[in-house]
Amino acid sequence: MGNPYAGEVRLVIDGQAHVLRLTLGALAELESAMGEDTILALVERFEQGRFSSRDVLALIVAGLRGGGWQGQAADLTQAEIAGGIPGAARAAASLLAHAFTPPPA
Repeated sequence: MGNPYAGEVRLVIDGQAHVLRLTLGALAELESAMGEDTILALVERFEQGRFSSRDVLALIVAGLRGGGWQGQAADLTQAEIAGGIPGAARAAASLLAHAFTPPPA
């Protein structure tokens, strides 16, 4: 399991565990990929349950990159993600939650 106090989320892809983290650089890349001026629009879409598979993929890729992964989004098109689509969506939502919610004091 990733360290939620460090904003980390664990996701198993093709049988290999990865640590995902939204670093400042990963967030900037995510904003660019999503065509948004701020990440707030994406956070709001997740809070309201209006996110798309493109949103989930962009968050997973940004989190993987923040965790040190060197791949591209296209590398995930045939990947098996633990928990399937719901597992990927949970990981993406957790990334946002951990990135923007301070740990308990």
